[in-house]
Amino acid sequence: MKKFLKNKKLLTIFVLVILVLSMLSISVRLRNRRQSPFLVQKIGNDTVSIVTRVVNWPINLVSNGAANVEDLFNTQAENDHLKKQIDNLAQTKARNSSLEAENTQLKQALKLKKTLTDYTIINGSVISRAADTWSDLLIIDQGSRAGVKKNMPVMAGKGVIGRVVEVNSTTSKVELITTTDKSTNKFAVEADAANGKKVHGVISVVGNNQIAFTQVVDGQKLKKGTRVYTSGMGGLSPKGLLIGTVKKTTRDTFGLSDVVEIQPAGNLNDPSVVSVIKRKVEE
Repeated sequence: MKKFLKNKKLLTIFVLVILVLSMLSISVRLRNRRQSPFLVQKIGNDTVSIVTRVVNWPINLVSNGAANVEDLFNTQAENDHLKKQIDNLAQTKARNSSLEAENTQLKQALKLKKTLTDYTIINGSVISRAADTWSDLLIIDQGSRAGVKKNMPVMAGKGVIGRVVEVNSTTSKVELITTTDKSTNKFAVEADAANGKKVHGVISVVGNNQIAFTQVVDGQKLKKGTRVYTSGMGGLSPKGLLIGTVKKTTRDTFGLSDVVEIQPAGNLNDPSVVSVIKRKVEE
């Protein structure tokens, strides 16, 4: 015991331990009695809180940044998915529009078949039409195997659009009535005048792909909206196929005959389905 008391270091440590334990005991008792913590304890708590916030701030910043980057990537992926859906929707709408147009033309071809009881109709599809000969030629997917022959008229929609000029075994070339080729065989046509008489002429192209009823002597007697049909003269086309309706009548440059502009009844702009007209009884 004497040795222990002589050892100042051990004595000092022993005293400090007793003091700390005493202070802790007193602090616990007083804390249970007081409504608020001691000033020292409060300062310690505040210090710990501040240090915790300082330490957590960069951690939270990095975590939030990573979350924002992840959200950004997710948003980009979602936007790409939505854009793809929009593109697919646009393609679907375009395809539906094309199918609706083709369906309408098929219905017109069926209606035409019911109307033209004196003819056999060979339905076909347009498979080629070059931009540089857009108003002159197109190619269809029916040929000699289907019974197509040269000079047979071709209709699309409600009226004539041209004539077969070349026939292969499975395809045919159709020359349109809007062709600017002056050497082509022109359609002979007729219309009923206001006085009940027939007015005859041929189909020609005037102006910007505008078809007209030319070589007409008394075209002034044709009213606007009068229907123009093939006359059957010349033997190249059957009689009674609708060409179009009268738009207006003017005199030619020489003042010798009338030029009757015609609104085409056939689909010349973008035909996808056509009907080749064949007489039931060949002459």
